[in-house]
Amino acid sequence: MMIPESRFSLWADFIERTFLEEAFQDLIAKGIINGATSNPAIFKQAILTSPAYKQQLSTLASLTPKGRYEALALQDIQRAADILRPLYDRGDDGYVSIEVDPFLCDDTHATIEEGIRLHSRIDRPNVMIKIPATPEGYEAMNVLASRGIAVNATLVFSMEQALSCASAFEKASQNSDRAVDTVISVFVSRIDRAIDSHLAAAGCRVSRMGIINAAAIYQGVMAMNVPSCRVLFASTGVKGDDLRGSYYIDELLAPNSVNTAPIATIEAYLQGSDVTMKLPLSIEEIDEHTRNVANAGVDMEAVIATQIAEGLEAFKVAFTDILTTLEVTQ
Repeated sequence: MMIPESRFSLWADFIERTFLEEAFQDLIAKGIINGATSNPAIFKQAILTSPAYKQQLSTLASLTPKGRYEALALQDIQRAADILRPLYDRGDDGYVSIEVDPFLCDDTHATIEEGIRLHSRIDRPNVMIKIPATPEGYEAMNVLASRGIAVNATLVFSMEQALSCASAFEKASQNSDRAVDTVISVFVSRIDRAIDSHLAAAGCRVSRMGIINAAAIYQGVMAMNVPSCRVLFASTGVKGDDLRGSYYIDELLAPNSVNTAPIATIEAYLQGSDVTMKLPLSIEEIDEHTRNVANAGVDMEAVIATQIAEGLEAFKVAFTDILTTLEVTQ
């Protein structure tokens, strides 16, 4: 989905084989979504629970567990890219993302090799390679983008991470004569889930710091004006019934941005179809809420450091679970 006057886009944060042949195409045809993202946790859910993969799995016994995973996942990514290709060809996003092996997050060279290999195997121009925003990942982002490979910088929680990603993409744009699209994926709701119970006990407004943090990062990245680089708001689903289902879409509507959301969240957004841009926020609002959170006893630097570590670990666990299951699947 694109709101033309603002270039806000909505992508599906979900990939599964049956979904691609049915609801995914319907959402695209109706102009609701214009892209998709995946990660190890999403593929874990799809591959380990959907019967759509059983037939192909029966033909992959000779491969290693990682080889089986890639055969399954890359077929889905290729199919999603092909479905999205008409949008890409007319400049309406049309991207699908796949993440490198999360265990490579501390190895620049291996991440570069994996990113190039995956992009070559998929062999579609509208595929983004997702790279975690670690110190080792920044140079990998630069190298891949310099080679004309679209990159999705993921697991971003802090301004420092976001600006490091933006700097890598800026460097790539200066070192290459090929324009390439990039996004910086800022995770939102996980921050609120980590601190809201503490804030509620302290009488501080809840379910807001994730928005404030993301807004500040968005405005910092936009100020750099890196060519073809946008902020993507991720982790935008809600847990429980305390918030409206579309809360993290509604509150983060921003010019020249992307929101990737679970299908249930997208459906909730469609019920209200808010198109009012909420960002940028005033510096005063950002500073005031940040001070209130600090006064409530929350150390945001520590919270963010924990979220980065836990995010990486969650992707590693999901990846391990897939490989462990595929090791015994014939």
